[in-house]
Amino acid sequence: MKKTIFTGAGVAIITPFDDSGKINFEELGKIIDNQISEGTDAIIITGTTGESATLDDDEHKAAIKFAVESVNKRVPVIAGTGSNDTAYAIQLSQYAEKVGADALLLVTPYYNKCTQNGLVAHYTKIADNVNIPMIVYNVPSRTGVGIKPETYARLAEHKNIVAAKEANGDLSSILKTRRLCGDELTIYSGNDDQIIPILSLGGKGVISVLSNVAPKDTHLICQLYFEGKVEAAAKLQIDYSDLIDALFCEVNPIPVKAAMKLLGWNVGNVRMPLSEIEPQHLEQVKSALINHKLLEA
Repeated sequence: MKKTIFTGAGVAIITPFDDSGKINFEELGKIIDNQISEGTDAIIITGTTGESATLDDDEHKAAIKFAVESVNKRVPVIAGTGSNDTAYAIQLSQYAEKVGADALLLVTPYYNKCTQNGLVAHYTKIADNVNIPMIVYNVPSRTGVGIKPETYARLAEHKNIVAAKEANGDLSSILKTRRLCGDELTIYSGNDDQIIPILSLGGKGVISVLSNVAPKDTHLICQLYFEGKVEAAAKLQIDYSDLIDALFCEVNPIPVKAAMKLLGWNVGNVRMPLSEIEPQHLEQVKSALINHKLLEA
């Protein structure tokens, strides 16, 4: 059985920008400290929510290094190092390992639309060139390619491929993956509205957007479930459905950055080609934050 990277709620943390559009490292440090103090179980840096697609190479590396140093071993740091260029994914993954990341998160290659054999070759090549655990990230709605359960079974044979972030929304597929992979592949929910269903299938937690604005309760959903208080965990998951919906009323991370601004964080704007949130959606986000007493009316 492979070692679990973390159990509970890991935050897919946003990347704050300053007025000039550069990474606001001072604010990022404050956000990281707040997340850990509120019970977050892992920090996932430079993922989709962190706008990795529009970070250049220097920024990407600087953000990973900063997160590792800021967290200072308090919780695991998982670096988003995925790319549709296998060679670049290897380079970035090796850098993350060198600066002390605890694990890697690698999205399926986007746009190329490789075959299932191509996915195995891609991930195996990366895994052969690093010495830290890898989480493969399945989000076909963004990348145009999904990982099949049979492909997970092949990937799980590699000692460094230890987990999957599942955001395909297909619980039947996840069930089959669990049957084929057993304890050789940890499953994390990649959707905040499916935390409890995936935990019920043996998942170990969530890589969460919701955690950016509600870290304590996102952690608590998992904690309650693992303590056997399933009904209470499910109730909390259901209670947060309005805020989860609000955080995905436009493409991630547009709404969550707007929410962070409303909560007083100096996170700046999203980078183009993403655009600022529509007024009616901002009201939806604001209303949900007020409903959960995260923001005063």
